[in-house]
Amino acid sequence: MAHLLGEYDCKLDAKGRMMIPSDLKKQLPGVEDEGLVILRGFEKQLTIYTKTEWDNTVNDLSKLNQYDKINRDFLRFFTRGAMGLSVDGAGRVLLPKSLLDYAGISNEVILSCQLNKIEVWEPVAYDKLMNSVPDDFAAMAERVMGSAGRMLNE
Repeated sequence: MAHLLGEYDCKLDAKGRMMIPSDLKKQLPGVEDEGLVILRGFEKQLTIYTKTEWDNTVNDLSKLNQYDKINRDFLRFFTRGAMGLSVDGAGRVLLPKSLLDYAGISNEVILSCQLNKIEVWEPVAYDKLMNSVPDDFAAMAERVMGSAGRMLNE
């Protein structure tokens, strides 16, 4: 799968359905047939994976030592509330109320594509996060990317 790109402002209808933006939908071939998976994110946002990417993630998770308590706890918290999403004929998905409540989402969301997944944010929380740029973003890039980061600037 190609990496996902873009940031989208979306509205939810009264039932909690969200129209997938057409530009994003073009990046998700076969989504009507295979569906999506949504779950809680690490920063009080939601995360959406294509079914294929979710299967890859589950494959990685299944390699964890299940006899180790920290691994079991991580799996429980990571998969808590995970559910499949179906795309209806109008290109909408119904976002589960329990997950919307977790993320503090009411009627608007920001979809932020993050390589192989889509983060779903309550707009005020997303703006607050994105407006808190680290003082030295270049140092963060060097720490995270190491020599790979140097290749990006060449």
